[in-house]
Amino acid sequence: MAPLTPEPVLPALDIALRLLTALACGTVIGLNREFHNKPAGFRTFGLVSVGSALIVILIHQMEHTGPDAVSRVVQGVVTGIGFIGAGVIFHRGSHVEVQGLTTAAAVWLTAGLGMAAGAGQMKLAWMGFGIGLLLLLVGGPIERLLTRALRRLTGKPTRHERRVGATPRPPHAHRDEVQR
Repeated sequence: MAPLTPEPVLPALDIALRLLTALACGTVIGLNREFHNKPAGFRTFGLVSVGSALIVILIHQMEHTGPDAVSRVVQGVVTGIGFIGAGVIFHRGSHVEVQGLTTAAAVWLTAGLGMAAGAGQMKLAWMGFGIGLLLLLVGGPIERLLTRALRRLTGKPTRHERRVGATPRPPHAHRDEVQR
């Protein structure tokens, strides 16, 4: 009689390395979100990444699975993560202000990192992690700097100014102040 569960195709050490890579990527990105007081943090991101890796490892462990099966699994994970991401996006007050998009995108990224680690694509997982974390760390300040520079050139208010009802300074107002 054949056993109910097939023997693992991957050695236990390889499975552990893949899961730990996913855990490291997910939890560090989760810490970034935690430090910014976002609704999803360390545990959520760690679970998403490890869960995604686990699902991809599982499909690789099963006999008679081909590229179509892997593709369907990846599509299912991405769809499911979309629902989790939607859960962290919310509207605030009566304004049409949406918050949580960066956290939702980070959840999606973390699932991708987990799937890459689960597939044994360690270079891809670590490179994606580095670029994603870099964007989370310096993206906000760069976005604010570029927004202020654009506002100075165009005179249009920034999102923050529209939110709090501040009136934008006219273009080149800073030059007028310096000349006085």
